[in-house]
Amino acid sequence: MRTSVIFWRRTDTEGLERLELLVEPEGVKVTSTVICLESGGFRIDHHWRLGSDWRAQSVVVERWNMAGRGSLKLERAESGWKVDGELRADLEGAAEPDLSITPFCNTLPIREMAKAGSESFTLDVAFIDGPTLTVARSRQRYDRKGPKKLRYVDLGLSAGFEADLVVDEEGLIVRYEHLFERVPASA
Repeated sequence: MRTSVIFWRRTDTEGLERLELLVEPEGVKVTSTVICLESGGFRIDHHWRLGSDWRAQSVVVERWNMAGRGSLKLERAESGWKVDGELRADLEGAAEPDLSITPFCNTLPIREMAKAGSESFTLDVAFIDGPTLTVARSRQRYDRKGPKKLRYVDLGLSAGFEADLVVDEEGLIVRYEHLFERVPASA
């Protein structure tokens, strides 16, 4: 069992995330809190349950903002996804969730890409907009630029958006161009 605490700072607006990552032989658990001034200000807690292969099994998102409190649960259902218990046909075949307010979810396709030994990896995702708690299918691509460098290309909901990513040895984001950077935790 291994526990890590990671902090990311937003670089496009004021915001900070504290993420706890617990890796056990039977799977991975993630608990995180994001506080951000974007979209009128919000706090979002997200809780992930991953298999030992680092594929998402479920993610629960709780949001507090000026509109009040909201929550959403996305869970794997064979080759698709349930949103708040309802099977969503439009998410059939989506490989992983992508939560807008955290760079953590990029780790899942980056690790899958490394396992496959691919130089380019394209997938459909169940995109969760954190501030609005909506879920939609989207498409994205990752291109390897070096041992710890990738290029993210959005081919779906934010088509045209691209960013360089720098990752650590586990595939966790160190720097996400335009949006996030890791902050060293003080001892």
